[in-house]
Amino acid sequence: MSVLKELAATIAERAKADPESSWTAKLLAKGPEKCAEKFGEEAIEAVIEAVKGDREKLTYEAADVLYHLLVMLEARDVALDDVLAELARRQGLSGVAEKAARPKG
Repeated sequence: MSVLKELAATIAERAKADPESSWTAKLLAKGPEKCAEKFGEEAIEAVIEAVKGDREKLTYEAADVLYHLLVMLEARDVALDDVLAELARRQGLSGVAEKAARPKG
């Protein structure tokens, strides 16, 4: 099992935990909107480190982004496997063609 799949499984398990005993449970208890907000904050921090060019800090922030993405997906009941299937579907497609094929709206 990949590290991301293991992390997603841990997050799903921690979602059932007491929010006083788990950061993940505490974050999920605050609702999907808070999870999305936290993901956005972490993404901004990663962007800042990418602009600065600090590889070590970017690596750390990227790990935070992946964790908070998985928490946000859990909060909205979106399985990591569904996201991975979408990535697999896009594999080999031109990014320009894929974007043009998306439904408008």
